[in-house]
Order: sequence, then structure tokens, then C-alpha cells
Amino acid sequence: MMGPRRKSTKTQNLDEGLNDPLSQEEPKDYMNELSHEVLCHIFRYLPMQDIMCMECLSRKLREAVTLYLRVVKVVDLCASRWWEYMPSGFTDSSFLMLLKKMPDLEQLYGLHPRYLERRRVRGCEAFSIPGVLEALQACPNLIGVETSHLELVEAIWNYMPQVHILGKFRNRNGAFPIPPENKLTIPAAAKIQTLHLVGVNVPEIPCVSMLRHLYLKWVRLTKPQPFKDFLCVSLRTFVMRNCAGPTNSLKYVPLVTGLASARNLEHLELVRVPFLGGLIQHVVEDSWRSGGFRNLHTIVFGACKNALEVDLGYLIITAARRLHEVRIQPSLTKDGVFSALKMAELEFPQFETLHLGYVDEFLLQCKMSHNELVKYGLADVIENPGIITDIGMKAVNEVFTSIKYLVIYNCPHLHNPNNWITDHSRWSRLVDLTLVRCHAVKLDSFCQFIEMLPSLEFISLDQMFREPPKGCARVGLSAGTGIGVSSALVSNQNSNNDNDNNNNNNNHQNNNDANIPAHNDEDAAPIPQQQHQPEDIHGMDRVEEENNVVPNQMEVQAAVDAEQGSSGPSQPPRPGEGDEEQAGPSGVPSAVKKPPVEVLDSDSEDEEEQEKAGGRAQPPGPSRPPYTEPDDSRPKSSSSHAPAPHSSKGKTPLRRRGPPPQEHSCEKGCQVTSEQIKADMKAATEAPERISGASAGAGQVPGAGAYVGSIRWREDADSQEEAGQGGGSPDEGLAGVEGPEDQAAFGADSRHATGLPHSGAAAEDGMEDEQQNRCCGAGLPRRPITRSCSRLSAVPLVSEAELSKPKPRVTVKRKRTADKSTSTSDPVTEDDHVQVLTLKSNNLVGITLTNCGITDLVLRDCPKMMFVHATRCRVLKYLKVENAHIVNRFDYAQCKKMDMEQVLDQILRMPPERNRIIYMRPMQQINSLALEKMLFSGPYPYHIAIIHEFSNPPNARNKVRVRSWMDTIANISQELIKYEFFPEATRTEEDVQKYPNYPWGRDIYTLEGTVDGAPYTMMTDFPWLRTLRAAEPNSYARYDFEDDESTTIYAPRRKGQLSADICMETIGEEISERRQARRGVFQRLVVVFIHYCDARGQPVDDDYI
Repeated sequence: MMGPRRKSTKTQNLDEGLNDPLSQEEPKDYMNELSHEVLCHIFRYLPMQDIMCMECLSRKLREAVTLYLRVVKVVDLCASRWWEYMPSGFTDSSFLMLLKKMPDLEQLYGLHPRYLERRRVRGCEAFSIPGVLEALQACPNLIGVETSHLELVEAIWNYMPQVHILGKFRNRNGAFPIPPENKLTIPAAAKIQTLHLVGVNVPEIPCVSMLRHLYLKWVRLTKPQPFKDFLCVSLRTFVMRNCAGPTNSLKYVPLVTGLASARNLEHLELVRVPFLGGLIQHVVEDSWRSGGFRNLHTIVFGACKNALEVDLGYLIITAARRLHEVRIQPSLTKDGVFSALKMAELEFPQFETLHLGYVDEFLLQCKMSHNELVKYGLADVIENPGIITDIGMKAVNEVFTSIKYLVIYNCPHLHNPNNWITDHSRWSRLVDLTLVRCHAVKLDSFCQFIEMLPSLEFISLDQMFREPPKGCARVGLSAGTGIGVSSALVSNQNSNNDNDNNNNNNNHQNNNDANIPAHNDEDAAPIPQQQHQPEDIHGMDRVEEENNVVPNQMEVQAAVDAEQGSSGPSQPPRPGEGDEEQAGPSGVPSAVKKPPVEVLDSDSEDEEEQEKAGGRAQPPGPSRPPYTEPDDSRPKSSSSHAPAPHSSKGKTPLRRRGPPPQEHSCEKGCQVTSEQIKADMKAATEAPERISGASAGAGQVPGAGAYVGSIRWREDADSQEEAGQGGGSPDEGLAGVEGPEDQAAFGADSRHATGLPHSGAAAEDGMEDEQQNRCCGAGLPRRPITRSCSRLSAVPLVSEAELSKPKPRVTVKRKRTADKSTSTSDPVTEDDHVQVLTLKSNNLVGITLTNCGITDLVLRDCPKMMFVHATRCRVLKYLKVENAHIVNRFDYAQCKKMDMEQVLDQILRMPPERNRIIYMRPMQQINSLALEKMLFSGPYPYHIAIIHEFSNPPNARNKVRVRSWMDTIANISQELIKYEFFPEATRTEEDVQKYPNYPWGRDIYTLEGTVDGAPYTMMTDFPWLRTLRAAEPNSYARYDFEDDESTTIYAPRRKGQLSADICMETIGEEISERRQARRGVFQRLVVVFIHYCDARGQPVDDDYI
């Protein structure tokens, strides 16, 4: 047996090795050590452009590239990015040389040249269609080519008919109006499976047996009979949108019969196709036994001029087994369609998506007039809104029991969504609800409907619950129409009117301007009304609201004083300030001294029915519950349960109810002479002295309780913003108020639900409100009021020491003054109509509001809610969060009257169960110092960051990046608290009082920089962030990420700080310092991201919102 081999060692002098220059070898070239086979295998994963570059690196790599090209069968010139163009720089000769190196090439993808010459130019090297064809013909085994060039694909069909067109052919130069140079002739034997044409002139659609997907958008069919040979038996998708074809409906008969012969047709979309009415019904009757239209899963009808209900109904019935989605044009969105389907007693086991009132996005976004569209060849169609009613919506869910996604566009006859739910229509699977421009839907009913949907997760509301127009109701005009029906006597709740907006047209442009209140279109036909309480109309009695008589004002003031328990005199608020709109240029409202005229304006045929149902139709309490604390001990009004004798909302004949008036008739109710106007103006100046003197000793007046009960506390609280008149130090206000309608945006309000800091003045006299606060239990010192930078108007704030303490609410009744006149140029001052959207849903995840007229959003019980988006909601002001603890994203963009202070306070008072990011784009100037003081000194158990972004147009880079790293910062703190016994910080009322001055017990620092040339500033007390930003990159660093600290606030991937565990290795020293100093940390973070691009009051267009 052999023993183990003895290891031989060779000793070498150390000095020899150091002095020998040959021992220090150069780095090895490992690529050249690889075999050709291995290199060819690597090339399979590289883009063609990189492979061609390797030819220049070494001889071995050049040999490997040559071998690879010799055997390659599939080449992609765009590296799988079909939307990009192929590398530039090719000429006819270089492209031919490349393809000659690939003799086995079978499939060439990504042949998307940016520009091709139509023909060769002698003596000039260019890239031309003949040159490309010559190169393709040099590949004997070529099977297919992918391209997007119209002239090139036509040349391939003509000169290389055996070559298939791979992938999806999508031309890239489509436009409308259709460019005359975009032409394509489709041969009958074309070997293509997917053809997407946009903005192309096509003579006809022939018989293409291989075609599976045909998409025609803005296509002009030039032959008089473009479908006479149409027969595509393999067709699975047929889309024809806004094409310029024949106007004769009979010429579409071959199209429909050809579609019926495509037994595998799954997606049928016809938009603005003027086929013959009833044609589809007859074709379905003839072909359904042989499988025609049986496999459809998507049916879309939009603006088809002659389409009948039976056409749609027969398609739905035939495809019931596999149907997934139906989009129905407005003319077919009616009760009868679903009643007939209900009678058919079919099951739709796979149905999920229904779109009612479907209008193609091109028609919604196009700025061309109807006549211009017709001039360019589109069918002559004018769509009216859908006429489906609540009865039809009941039938919708009885037919489609498993519906998950519901979209409704511009259906003005829908009123009460809660009536859609019955024993046979429970909408139990509805997940996503989108309502657009359904102006007659009642807000209270909608809130009840949401509460009754067990599976609802997402809500999207666009142009819903719009605000009533200001001033029209005062001057005898129906809402903006100029029709002189006596609308001065009509309620102000036109946004929820039963017969509102029936004549709205789909061709109208959407109102996307956050600064412009939406218009109201009046209905032509009256519809029976329901009675409403005075709270639902104006928030106060009609007599008090429309006839501001001085004795009544004194009675109201006396009743208010009695209710509040305050004995000092008070004066009325100054008109023209606060959260109000000016409908006239002068902006000086005056008190009208006319006796009240009790007039009922209702539908004549419905009056008796309403009289009988008067008590039944009214809920026993106020329609809008005030945001009261559980221990609120305000006396309740006795009139909240009393029926209102004159609250109906009809439009046509006006009738009196009760005793006739003494002086004025109904016809003279809206007519004011010049003498009366002069008297009114004089009374406006005299009224404050009379009222202040009379209310001091008025006492409780019999019957005044009716006024007190019917005036909303919300409007009264608004008057506090106008009442403070003391002196003060400047530069402490939260917002620079731009005008009268902006003053409520940041003037703090006494009705904030969870003890939001009040805005100082609580009574109508600046000297008396301290006494009232003390008698109500406040006992708090007044903070000096400030002057806004733009108008020098008073914006009182709470004393610094008590900034975050809740105060008891003091109710002050406001008296609205308005001129009733025959001219819209006369001054009218009105409050925004209060509309509260209350959400209560166990599964709701998020809500998106766009152009909605609500003033308050209440999250009552939404345990799974995660995001709230509000865009261009002009009068949205307040947020109340009762139970929605995991909402982590709030977006408020271009909401002109948003009360930022109140919204932030509500969010920051939520239990710290999630990190939260709040994105805001205010439309007024912000006092950043006051905002920072409010957030950092408040009782908020979060680490807070306020980011001021000044990019314009807005840049989303910082906003998006913050979300990627704020959770990592919070995770570090959570790990330390849970597993390292690190002290946890607290933020109680005692802590707030302990640190009354900067930095309010927090470690606050500032980061500044620029992103794409725009500055940003971040003021924060986030722990760990400064250390992590300053650290050197570790071994996990990734440099393929485009951001670093020069382009964004913090780029953790550039540092390699990918998780909390990795980060904790970097910040060990800071952890020790904090532990020794016993400075605790919070577990959660809040980022307030404020974008200032809209701060001048003009909204900036942004595709990201």
C-alpha cells in the first residue's frame, strides 16, 4: 500500500518575490478564457446593440459574435421594448450587411425605424423601404417580421407575401383629423393576426382569414362599399371607434353578418357606427344556433345612431353564458332594457362590469364641435343623457346578480340609490362604484346606499353633489338659465333637486376648473317632489332667510342670547367677510325690510299628495347632525321636530298656503323698486345699531325657538371668523387670505369635531367674547389677532400656550342678508350650501372625489379605509375622522376652500396605527411658520415632517420617493422599542404645556435642496434620517437607481440601506446617544407634503392628479 503523498514545499526568498517584476501579473482577462460556446450562450441574454458593440473589443469576441449571428434564428432590434424605435444610424448597405451575417434568421422583431425613405436616392446613403426589402430577401429562411411602419408593411405584403407580420401591428403616426398621407391597402391574403390602425385611410376591409384582432380608430373607409367582402372567420376582437365610413346604414349589413360568422368573437366594440336599427336582432336570430355571438365576453355600444334596445338585448341574451362586461350608450340606458332582460330569466355566471351611459373618451375630451366632427366624416350623432331611473337600477342587479364594477355616467333621473337595494337586489358583490355627473342623486340617500353594500372597496365620484349657484335664487332666475321663473322663492338645494339637469348634454365640456362653481341646468318637465325640512334648504327658516326684517333679526338675536346664556350685547357680523361668495360686484349686502310672504311653490298636481305626506316625508331630526362632542350639553331646539309648512322644491305653479299676505302679492315677491333699494341700503347701515341695542334687553321672545332650531350651527360658527376685531401682532396667522371666499380656508372654526383649536373670537363683539368664553367654561386668554399679508384682514388664533386645547363650542346665530332684485349685478352674499358625505362601510378601502360639491367628509366607520383623494372640490373644507384608523394616504389637490388646519388636526389626532402621508396643493398662500408651530407643538404622537415643494409644473419625484423610505425610518424605531427596550416618546397635554416654546420638546432640523431645478425645504424631527443621509454607501449599494441626494431628499438604495436591520448597523452611535439622553422615539411618522404650484389661486394642469 502506498502511503500518503508528501507535500513538497519550495521556499522562496521574500525579497526575491518583491523585486521580481514578472511576479506582479496583470489582471486576468476572464472573458477571453471563456469558450465560444459559452460566449454564444451569454449573447442570448444581451440586446442586439450590445452584441454588435462587442465585435470591436477583441478578436475572440468578434469570432464569438460571428458564430452567434450565424446560428441565431430570432432577433429583436428593440430588446423587447416594442414601443421604442430601433437603433438609429442604419443605412441600406449596413442593414444588408447585418442581415447577411444571419443566414438562419427566421423571426425579426423590433423593425421600427424612426424614418424610412420611400425610394433610394442615387449617390446618397440612406435607409429606405427598397433597401429594407432587399435585406429581408437576403434571409432565405425568414418567416415573419414585426414592424409598425405603414408603407413598409404594405411593401412586405406586396413583394414578400409569404412573410407573416408578427406581434401586433400598431401604426405610430395616427391622429385626428386623419392625415391624408396615412394610407394602407389591406390585401385579402395578408398574413397578419393583429391589426391596430389609428388615423389611417383604408379603402376597404377584405376577407382576411388569419386576422384575429382588428382595431379601427379614426379610420376613414374610402370605398363606397368597404365591407362587401368582409369575412374574418378567425376574428376574436373587433373594435370600430369613431371611424369615417359610409353614412348609409344599409352598407353595414355585410359587416354585421361577417361578425356573426366569426364563431370565436369575444370582444365587440361599436362606437359611432351607424348600422341599421334592428339589424343585429335579425342577424342574431339567424345565427345563434350555429354559434354566432355566443362566445362574446365584452359588448360595447357607444353613440350608435340607430341602435335599438332589441339589438343590445339579443346580444346580451345570446352571450349570457360567457359575458363579462357590457358598456351601454346613453340612448339605450333605460329601464326597459333591464326589465326585458329580467323577464328572460337568464343567469350571467361570469358577469362583472357594467357601464351605464357610456360615452367614448374621445368625445369627452375632444374640443371640436359636433359640426366639425361631422365635417371630418364621423357619423351625425347627438347623445342625450341616459333616462334610466331608480326602478331600472333595481332591475340591474336582479339581472346581473354577480356584478362587481359599476360605472354610471350622466344619468340625471337617478335620485335615491338606497332604493336600489331590495330583497332581490342586494348588490352583495359590488366592489367598485363610479358615479360621474349624476347630479340628481341625493347625498343622504347615497350615504345610506354605501352603508348597505357589504363588499364595496372603492368609490369614485366625479362632478357629483354639485353646489347650488350663488345669487340666481335671489333674483328670479332659474339656475343660470336666464329663465325668469320665480326662483327667488325656490329652495337653494338645486344640487340635489329631483328634477335637476335632465337636459344636460354629453357633448358639453366637463367643468374641471376648481375656481368656477358648477352650473345648474334646469329640467323641462316637473317631477313629483318630496318635502324637506328647512335645514335641507338653507339651514334657516325661509322667512328669516329671504326676508331679513329687522324685528325678526332682533327676535333671533334675543333667542340666541337666551340659548347661550350670555347677557352682554352683541352686534351682527360684518357682511362680505368669512366663508361667503359674492354674486354681485359691489359686495355690500343690505337687509331687506319687507314683511314675510309665505308662498308654497310646488307642482300643482302633487300638492295634495304632499300635504298628506307632510309629516311622513320628514325625518324626525335635523338632516345634518352637527359634529358634537359626547358631553355636549347645548340645549336642543324645539323646532327641529316641527314640520315645515313651506319647504317643497317644485318649479312650476306658485301657490300660497296659510293666511294671505297683508301687503304684497305673489307676483310682486321678486320685484324691487329703486326706492326700496335705496331704503334697503340705508337700513343696512342702520340695522347694526338697532339690533345691538334691542338684543341687549330683548329676552326670550315667544316663538323665537323656531328660528334658533332652524339655523345651522355651522353657519353660526362661520361668523366667528368675521367677529374678532381686536388689535394684534402681525405674521402669526396660518394663511394669507386672498378674498372673502377664501377667509374660511384657514380661519379656525369653533365647530371642529375633536377639539380643534378655536379661532379666538366666539361672539359677535370682539370685547364681549372673552366673557362668553369664561361663562362657557373656557377661561382661556386671547391670542393677539394677526393681519393677513394680502388684505390685512383679521385672522384670530388661539393663545400660544393653549394652541391645541379643545374649547367648548359657543353657538352664535348668523343672520344672512341678501338683496332680492331683478339684476344679477346686485350684491348677494350667501354661504356655501352644506353637504356632508358620511362614509360607513366595513370593507371600503378608498375614495376618490373630483369636482364634487360636498363641504364635509366624515369617515364614520371605515376600519379598512386606506386612502382619500380629493381633487378640484371647490367647497370641500372639513374632514372628520371617527373610526378609520389605518388610512395612510390623504391627497387634497386644488381644493380652494380647504381648511388646512382642521384637516391636519383631524388626521394627526388619529391613533398612531399607521405611518401617514398627507399631500396638499393649496390654492392660497400659507404661513409656514404658523403651520409648523401648530404641528410640532400639538398633542400629536408622531414624528412629523413638513415638506415644502416649489416645483412648477409640479414634480412628483419627491412625493413618490418619500413613500419608499418613510416606512424604513419608522421600522427602525419600532424594532428598538419592541426588542431593545428603547424609550418610547409620548405627546400628552402635559407634554404640550411643558414645552410651550420652540422646539416644543422635539429635535427639529431642516433639510434643503433642489429637484430638477426647483427648491424644496423639509422641516422635521425624524430620528436617524440625518445619520443615514450622511453615511457612506455600504456593500448593498445599488447604482442602477437614478436618484441620489442631489436629486431627491434621501436615496436609500444608493446607500445600500435596504432594510431596518441594515440601517441599524449604520446608526449605532446615534442610538446610544439617544438612549443615554433618555430621548424616546415615536413608532409612527407623518409626512405633510405641501406643493405650492397652485398657491396663487390659479390651478396648474397636472396629469398626475
